[in-house]
Amino acid sequence: MGGEILIPDPEVQVQFAEELRKSKRLWLIDALRSAVKGMRISELDAELHRFVPEESLGILAAKGLRAEVVFPVPLLLRTEPRLLGYYRLLCGHSQKAFYLPEMGLSPFKSMETKGEIAKAVSARLDDLCKAFVEPMGFLVSEIPQSQLSSKLFHELTLLTLGPQLRGGALNRIGKAATARVFESIKGILEDYASESAEGRLELVNPAGRMVTVEFASDPDIVVRMTMGDGNLRNVLAIEIKGGTDISNIHNRLGEAEKSHQKARKSGFRECWTVINVPGLDDATARVESPTTDRFYQLRELAKGAGPQFEDFFHRIQSMVGI
Repeated sequence: MGGEILIPDPEVQVQFAEELRKSKRLWLIDALRSAVKGMRISELDAELHRFVPEESLGILAAKGLRAEVVFPVPLLLRTEPRLLGYYRLLCGHSQKAFYLPEMGLSPFKSMETKGEIAKAVSARLDDLCKAFVEPMGFLVSEIPQSQLSSKLFHELTLLTLGPQLRGGALNRIGKAATARVFESIKGILEDYASESAEGRLELVNPAGRMVTVEFASDPDIVVRMTMGDGNLRNVLAIEIKGGTDISNIHNRLGEAEKSHQKARKSGFRECWTVINVPGLDDATARVESPTTDRFYQLRELAKGAGPQFEDFFHRIQSMVGI
């Protein structure tokens, strides 16, 4: 009853706030309104009547809504290519699914991501907008008319955007966590380093052997030693899981386990996992990743002091032979 209450910092929400600010300017309904404001409405209306079915125009008009809130037209996409992202979000598709080669949409991706229209893509904008007619018509006809509003369409885009932002935020958190662990190792070894660059550290230990510490993709950080015969020894593999969501830690540890199993097959002597979920004990973590030799808490390493950091400090020195 009297145990410590731990609430993780809302790191993801802080990143969401910044990404949402950017998204409003690029892909959300604010961006659409901004683009329309600078256009000749008569020309826009002419294209809407050319592409949008009368039934859909009537349903939207009855609710006081302009059709471009739902249907893209070439004139609008040429004015602001990034708005393809708005219509993708409104249609409920992630970037990954929408731009799959088999969907025929991958050539258009640079419109959303870079705001660019290649000449070959520009020639196909009519086809792109025609392809939206049926799914967007379905959206308009199947949602009860009493619910139709620009606010609803905005909220639908946000529902699609959320997982996209979360995936990006978690990726950035992971990279930041890896960088923090690397900086901890760098701080331990920098007095011995012969060469240091972003994501890579080299040193020669007292036995005259070259040791490298560097970022990798899987695992996140590796330590290797060049032996007397010139062969490389895989000394240490470190997996870093920087997310603070305890409900997802079992999946993250499962990912670490797969990585460490591969590392073992590659000859790594030691496998460590750094996590960022306060209160998770080693016994529970070891159930999910039995291949991990040692678990460390990211926050404890970042302190640069304390029992976990001291253990990490001495073991790193031992691993590289100093």
